Amino acid sequence: MSSTYQPVKCNMDCNCDDDKEQCVYEREYAEHSSSKGVLGEDLISFGNESQLTPQRAVFGCETVETGDLYSQRADGIIGLGQGDLSLVDQLVDKGLISNSFALCYGGMDLGGGSMVLGGFAYPSDMIFTDSDPDRSPYYNIDLTGIRVAGKQLSLSSGVFDGEHGAVLDSGTTYAYLPDAAFAAFEEAVMREVSPLKQIDGPDPNFKDTCFHVAPSNDASGLSKIFPSVEMVFKSGQSWLLSPENYLFRVHGAYCLGVFPNGKDHTTLLGGIVVRNTLVVYDRENSKVGFWRTNCSELSDRLPIDGALPPPPPAKLPLNDSNPSLNTSSNLPREKTQIGQINLDIQLTVNSSYLKPRLEELSKVFSKELDIKPTQVYLSNLTSNGNDSLIRVVVVPTESSSLFSNVTATSIVSRFSNHQIKLPDIFGDYQLLTYKLEPPRKGTRWQMKNTIVVIAIVMVSVVVSLLAYGVWLMWKRKQTSNLYKPVDEAIVAEQELQPL
Repeated sequence: MSSTYQPVKCNMDCNCDDDKEQCVYEREYAEHSSSKGVLGEDLISFGNESQLTPQRAVFGCETVETGDLYSQRADGIIGLGQGDLSLVDQLVDKGLISNSFALCYGGMDLGGGSMVLGGFAYPSDMIFTDSDPDRSPYYNIDLTGIRVAGKQLSLSSGVFDGEHGAVLDSGTTYAYLPDAAFAAFEEAVMREVSPLKQIDGPDPNFKDTCFHVAPSNDASGLSKIFPSVEMVFKSGQSWLLSPENYLFRVHGAYCLGVFPNGKDHTTLLGGIVVRNTLVVYDRENSKVGFWRTNCSELSDRLPIDGALPPPPPAKLPLNDSNPSLNTSSNLPREKTQIGQINLDIQLTVNSSYLKPRLEELSKVFSKELDIKPTQVYLSNLTSNGNDSLIRVVVVPTESSSLFSNVTATSIVSRFSNHQIKLPDIFGDYQLLTYKLEPPRKGTRWQMKNTIVVIAIVMVSVVVSLLAYGVWLMWKRKQTSNLYKPVDEAIVAEQELQPL
């Protein structure tokens, strides 16, 4: 029922419904829940505290869900992975953020949390590990060992390199280790807390490892009872975990939030491991960073505002067959020189119908943008099924060779937010991509002056050639009568009559 919603029509880059009309999706997750539905596009808001204004984005509009997604009454899943439909990838492709994001989950006693879209100035004591995007489609870390109470577990580093390696998954609740690693970890923890009474877990269907702890002990006091745990990386650096990063609390007891992964040899580190930890997914530099902090106070502790690096340059795909999934642009930044705005739009009318009406459409755009008709040009008209793809080129006025950043942003925003009103004969439209180009070496006035000069030179050349031709014809006419010597007696040197 959203007035700005548009379905993603069937194309070569997606799975289609039985009628070949709309893109569909289906996802299954590690805990065997699933979600499926259709792909749609609409405005997504990032909240009042975000620097990001609402943006059009493609998302899955769910029609069926199973498993924990259904039983836990989840509102949905934000895709932060590495793929075309990832929300992060869509924002990066539009040039709105740099290729990085961060998550900070609250802890046992301290709630709150933050999500940072884009890069920022990382804390100097943040611990980084490499994350190879070619290793798997997930966010991997170079985990080579685990220490419990400062003692390294007797394990080969290869134990953490099975299947998909060591995966950091913000959508998984607990941590899962290969069987050998879990057995060594559980034994080491049990050895350190041997005085504690071991009790049954909350769910009889699972063999949880739980300990009775006096109710007076809150999460901050757990470090006096339970050992510290360190994740050791290939670089030699280690990431220190507090007890709340591997324990969960239930009915006055604390249980291990780390489990064996059975036949799967992947090391899966879920949300519990990153409680009160700022985790930076620096995809631009293929690394992941960890910084221990109070996530509820993150906005006060980090100078995030204004620290976003400039977005990377992006290329504009021409006549993309699946424009909704591949948008790219260059946003105006301070001191950016903008000499031309290219906007690729899709109209829900046939190209053969649109072709004789291009001049009328151009005038509509200029009127809606409140600019002169000479500032709008239409080009690259192509057909996309029953729709049309066309490029709208907007140039500055004749007295100026540049757009201001404010003007360029306003023009793009009016298209992206559907503030341009078209007559019904042109159907609906959608902004697919846009690109802000720098001014050409010569301004339009310079170009016009150059044209005038060239024209004058050409006219002068033509006139000169004509005059030369007339002179040649006259000369030939004069020389057609042979001159005779003045005195036939003079033979040694004949003088001709002067011209």
